Amino acid sequence: MSDALLEADAISVDVADARAGTGQETPIFQEPGEEAELAYGCNRLTALFDPNTDAAAAFTRACAAAGLDPVPEYQVAEVPEQDWVRLTQTQFGPIRISARLWVVPSWHAAPDGSAINIVLDPGLAFGTGSHPTTRLCLDWLDRHLLPGSSVIDYGCGSGILAIAAAKLGAKHVIGVDIDPLALVASRYNAGQNRVAATFVGTDGPRLHPADVVMANILSNPLKILAPLLAGLTVPGGHLVLSGILAPQARAVADAYSEWFDMQPPVDDQGWIRLCGKRIS
Repeated sequence: MSDALLEADAISVDVADARAGTGQETPIFQEPGEEAELAYGCNRLTALFDPNTDAAAAFTRACAAAGLDPVPEYQVAEVPEQDWVRLTQTQFGPIRISARLWVVPSWHAAPDGSAINIVLDPGLAFGTGSHPTTRLCLDWLDRHLLPGSSVIDYGCGSGILAIAAAKLGAKHVIGVDIDPLALVASRYNAGQNRVAATFVGTDGPRLHPADVVMANILSNPLKILAPLLAGLTVPGGHLVLSGILAPQARAVADAYSEWFDMQPPVDDQGWIRLCGKRIS
């Protein structure tokens, strides 16, 4: 039905759990390399059409193409014109990570001018500081990063972790991401924060091992990347992983135990941070 709506000139189609927000809501998680049932017990489709399109007629055509008979009940509503950029910005305010570390969106003033403030405009990349996985990694940097360390942020997104490392005293910082838009956002944010950090794609130059390797991605890619990230960590160096749900923590830790002395997981709202020290 989603494909049929797009063929019927829908600009976009969203499929959501019709029971979201109730006790019957069904959580579904899917990661690269993992198959999951991408259908809820009861689905709600929302299609966006241009104002000049006859949405009702388009819906009827889509139902016929998808073999739905009779046509399901539906509603048509006009989406009011809004300043979507400003609306999005209102969702993000300054975030205090610790007594000395803040993440401050570029459109806000820093609440504490004497703190270490990471000025951030995420753009289309992940990493605003609001997600538990990002906070877990920032907390580790704030507590454990030694001045002069070298740091690799693998899957840098907005560049927030790489920038934080540089502001906390790291000497050599490299961010890596597969998404070109993430690299654009990272370089912009590094410039806004006046820090020296290099951002490269996964097909970039060969990386040298670092004292600290961080990866806030997802559990399946983290397991696949274990040999690579181990090779990027110097003997005695530190590994910091996140993007992991609590039930996934043991399998991810096991994937790295060949190279690292893994520590007990740290939990934040069901998301996990795993840390390990590279075995010499």
